[in-house]
Amino acid sequence: EAAPPAPYRVLARKYRPATFDDLIGQEAMVRTISNGFESGRIPQAWILTGVRGVGKTTTARILARALNYETATITAPTITMPGLGRHCQAIMESRHVDVLEMDAASHNGVDDIRQINDAVRYAPVSVRYKVYILDEVHMLSTAAFNALLKTLEEPPPHAKFIFATTEIRKVPVTVLSRCQRFDLRRVDAGMLVGHLEGIAAKEGLAAEPEALALIARAAEGSVRDALSLFDQAIAHAAGAVAAEDVRRMLGLADRTRVIDLFEALMRGDIARALGELRDQYDSGADPAVVLTDLAEFTHFVTRVKIVPAVAEDRSLAEVERTRGRALAAGLSMRVLARTWQMLFRGLPEVQSAGKPIAAAEMVLVRIAYAADLPTPDEVIRGLGSGGNGSDPRPAGNGAGSTAPGPAAMSRQEVARQEVSRGGPRAMLAAPATAPARSRPDAQPRQEKPPLAIGRFEDLLALAADKRDLAVRNALERDVRLVHLEDGRLEISLQPDAPKTLVNELSRKLGEWTGRHWMVVISTQSGQSTIQEQKQARRAELELGVQADPLVKAVLTAFPGAQIVAVRDKETVPGALSGSEADDDAADRFDDDADDDL
Repeated sequence: EAAPPAPYRVLARKYRPATFDDLIGQEAMVRTISNGFESGRIPQAWILTGVRGVGKTTTARILARALNYETATITAPTITMPGLGRHCQAIMESRHVDVLEMDAASHNGVDDIRQINDAVRYAPVSVRYKVYILDEVHMLSTAAFNALLKTLEEPPPHAKFIFATTEIRKVPVTVLSRCQRFDLRRVDAGMLVGHLEGIAAKEGLAAEPEALALIARAAEGSVRDALSLFDQAIAHAAGAVAAEDVRRMLGLADRTRVIDLFEALMRGDIARALGELRDQYDSGADPAVVLTDLAEFTHFVTRVKIVPAVAEDRSLAEVERTRGRALAAGLSMRVLARTWQMLFRGLPEVQSAGKPIAAAEMVLVRIAYAADLPTPDEVIRGLGSGGNGSDPRPAGNGAGSTAPGPAAMSRQEVARQEVSRGGPRAMLAAPATAPARSRPDAQPRQEKPPLAIGRFEDLLALAADKRDLAVRNALERDVRLVHLEDGRLEISLQPDAPKTLVNELSRKLGEWTGRHWMVVISTQSGQSTIQEQKQARRAELELGVQADPLVKAVLTAFPGAQIVAVRDKETVPGALSGSEADDDAADRFDDDADDDL
């Protein structure tokens, strides 16, 4: 009778490293441990930290095996283990009596640590060192950590401790200072691809290189995640593992289509970009995933522009490497940085929107039409150049398309098109690109006389007219008027007023009125601030309202009712005229909540 087939072992367990030579991506740790073993400098405790799946627990078992490796010819700790020693099999299977593994997540109390403290005094039964492996050690309670400290600092010579954690910051520094620490790194995607290729060869499986690259990138440096995804891809494909199968399994968009969408955006071809997004959406792609892929590719192109060698990564498809280099050469850093920022800020909008596809389309529209807008300082420089049309940047920031758009042509060309359409860019670029023609019969322009300021209320109205809320709020909140005449303002300041307020007021008033203003600090206390005056008026109004018989009757009829706002009928919009109405409107523009009591 034939024996029953052995149960299937997942790849993550079947190909778990058994020696230091099998570990990938952790060369620095292996070198340090090797040198320590060779020189006899073996610490009493190690702590291993890193993200999930990089090999913390596996490394702890290999380290326990190396400490107790024993054959007919080897009787000392060594990291060179050519074959199984006397205790190796039991240690790797977590069933050796002298190598105790404990999950600190489920054994995190002080009583569990006391058991270790009581047992550590006794010598091992059959091995060189009694080894305690505590996984997820950061889950121990404060009392448990305190109970462990003394034993950890002065353990018996036959005891060693190995800790593993994903949250190193949660481990008390008193514990960290007693351990030799190793930070296990995420495994490079290119190295993961090579590892998966080796496993595919051992398993006799056919797999496309692009499929393995997709798996390696999705694993984000975790070997265990990569092997688990590879297992899933094998089952999904039921044969050769193709890139399209992996892409469908992971819910990823076609990388080529993502690059096509990126190029359309950079050319300003919004019609094609929206069409491509809709096609991907109709094919089942999540709009948020598409934007995430766009952001990832933007980041990749930016890195290639800075460090061209980045494009040699084995985890990248050939189309990404080739087109990424071309885009990096043709796009400016400012365009790439702004595109990344707009994608980063637009992604939460898409994730929270009722119609994600509509939100994603609006994000693409903003990118296509605003990714190459000039910065404020560039606009100022353009206005100051007298409209000569000079532009220090290259005329094209796109990917070499013959159909230029807002992101692929010079600012002057954009301005001409936007002026003809009446678009928003006309307001920015038209003064610099379309200077007025002089006419023989043109009359000289009359200069506007400087604005006169005679009252403090005039300053408040001027700040409101200029829509400068910061200055207006400072005038109301921080300034006590001592004396005001046209061109000179004498004030005292509140203790918490900004130190730069005096200079800021002098500069702003000069800009707004067209002449120099002297703003000085007086030794006199001055009047109450506008804010204090408002608060006094409101308090007075509230007291008057509370004394009103009708209000008293309402409060009595509705127990628990409160007066939350009081408004003078004279300050209701429409009841005022002239500057008083302007002042009241500006007050409400600043903060309607100021009227709540």
